[in-house]
Amino acid sequence: MPHIVVCYDIVCDRRRTRLMNLLKDYLPHVQKSVFEGPIDQNLLIKLREKIRQEIDLTQDSVRIYHLCGRCLPSTEIFGLGTYIPADQRDEVI
Repeated sequence: MPHIVVCYDIVCDRRRTRLMNLLKDYLPHVQKSVFEGPIDQNLLIKLREKIRQEIDLTQDSVRIYHLCGRCLPSTEIFGLGTYIPADQRDEVI
């Protein structure tokens, strides 16, 4: 199951709020504009479609990073942030 990081830079407050609420339905919110966690491949396909519908492709930016199994244990967090424990990384949200 893919483990992804989604981050965004959305110009319009209204679109930013809508995107944030959309992402909360799929992934844990780990920082102000960052969501991270495991996601079923079919849900990821749906999420991509909904992101495209929600943003303005000429003004906004959304990045989806895929983390491999080797990368997950080496994640470092300094200061405030939400860490996804290893035993929850394989759960589907």
